[in-house]
Amino acid sequence: MSIGTTHKPKVVVGLSGGVDSSVAAYLLLAEGYDVIGLFMKNWHDDSVTISNECPWLEDSNDALIVAQKLGIPFQTIDLSATYKERIVDYMFAEYAAGRTPNPDVLCNREIKFDVFLQVALGLGADYVATGHYCRKETTGDGGVLTHHLLSGLDPHKDQSYFLCQLNQEQLARSLFPIGGLMKSEVREIARAQGLITAEKKDSQGLCFIGKVRLPEFLQQQLKPNPGRIVEISTAHPCYSEPFTGEINTVEDAEKAAIPWTYTPEMGIDKGAHSGAHYFTVGQRKGLDVGGTPLALYVVDTDVIRNVIYVGQGNDHPGLWRRALKINQEEMHWVRPDLALSPGQSMEVMARIRYRQPLQQGVIWRGEADYFLSFSAPQSAITQGQFSALYLGEELIASGVIAR
Repeated sequence: MSIGTTHKPKVVVGLSGGVDSSVAAYLLLAEGYDVIGLFMKNWHDDSVTISNECPWLEDSNDALIVAQKLGIPFQTIDLSATYKERIVDYMFAEYAAGRTPNPDVLCNREIKFDVFLQVALGLGADYVATGHYCRKETTGDGGVLTHHLLSGLDPHKDQSYFLCQLNQEQLARSLFPIGGLMKSEVREIARAQGLITAEKKDSQGLCFIGKVRLPEFLQQQLKPNPGRIVEISTAHPCYSEPFTGEINTVEDAEKAAIPWTYTPEMGIDKGAHSGAHYFTVGQRKGLDVGGTPLALYVVDTDVIRNVIYVGQGNDHPGLWRRALKINQEEMHWVRPDLALSPGQSMEVMARIRYRQPLQQGVIWRGEADYFLSFSAPQSAITQGQFSALYLGEELIASGVIAR
């Protein structure tokens, strides 16, 4: 439906050089918006890229060609200094501390819907738009508007998880034109409009860097630090008394969220690693240890002792827990009107990583912190990752996993 001709809201589209943002720009133009295309250049260091070609130059050129095809203004903006400060330095600090950050979530919170948004507002824009597979609905009650972040309709492409740290102010200025489409429909629109990105493969790299090798990227500042790999037996006594009762109170949830703890003396030495800060819970590849009946999985990392603890098989008890903890200061409510008070709880659906099917659970507010319990045990709950909470198809809150 056209927005009419009496007023043409201005929207700045983050053209990434991919098909999704290209079609987002086309759809907005077709609806009558005054559209500007901006490409964000966030990274200069080409030494850790997968291909020999500049990782951002090809994408920037494709974005320019799309803008020319659509007949919209286009420019490239360099956000690399802010990007390094807000994202890269934070990533290094998190890995060094033995946590596993999610750069895509951070990129959206800190760059695309903060710095980039401010640039767009400076250009006189009313909105920013991206090619994310998610939707936004706005409701009003007594003159107060509430913006609802909804899952994308394509179940295989839903990207609401990556936007789990956005707030109401950011959502008020955001548009997601392709959230109600299937990926196949997006490509068909691109073909019909003759866009150069119609058949372009989806990016497999980190959202803010491009096609990058993560180990080499981390090694820029986190130097190798050889240490030992210790295997913990599935029959170890530490697993003999896990919390198996019903989780009916916040105290139950807090007990269930206590992680397994290990010392080197509890297991068998299985070899050496290059640095505990390079590994994450649930990781299977990169251990370079053979000779076990079942594949080895990382069940814990200790960056203080520089030890990696592993267990055989993806059903190893060290991988599974019923609950997790979120520190109060790292709990974020996309819907602040739904925020819990101490002692309150709420049934939710949740995921602890992108693409994980939604899991049934309860979010509990303690006197200080939050605990998220699940109806079924969850594998590889990882410190530093984000847990996103949903009511139906609406993402209402998220938090950084503390343990």
